[in-house]
Amino acid sequence: MNAPAPLPLRIAPLTREAFAPFGEVIETAGATAFPINAGTTTRYHDLAQVKLAGESARTLVNLFEGKAWHPPLEIRMLERHPLGSQAFYPVDGGRMLIVVAPPGELDESKIRAFISEPDQGVNYARGTWHHPLLCLQHPGRFLVVDRGGDGHNCDEQLLKQPLSALNLP
Repeated sequence: MNAPAPLPLRIAPLTREAFAPFGEVIETAGATAFPINAGTTTRYHDLAQVKLAGESARTLVNLFEGKAWHPPLEIRMLERHPLGSQAFYPVDGGRMLIVVAPPGELDESKIRAFISEPDQGVNYARGTWHHPLLCLQHPGRFLVVDRGGDGHNCDEQLLKQPLSALNLP
């Protein structure tokens, strides 16, 4: 039996409003900001909320280095973290292709795709389905905040119908 041909993946710009069902956009535009340290630093306050569940949960701060992806891309799987949110922010101005679906049982008809700007990151809400890191154009370094501790915190699921991104905006 042949695998189904990939469906085209529609990609939208990353905005707070469009991404709200999946988590939070991390960006300074529109954020609460105020000076600290005698005016030498600007604090962009409360950009995302780290949410953790389960016993012995703790917050991890990580640095990920992702390889560059170039079109055409095929999306064949998504993963989710049922016990905690997971935030990604580029430290070198890298852009991401963000492929997500709402928490719960994976509904492939609700998969959405976004493309970030170099100064945007995301915080995936706990249980949100998402593709692993997809750096665009060049390898990227990302500050990642997620959950550590006991318990199973990563589910992966193959898609019944792969998706294809032939061109990126």
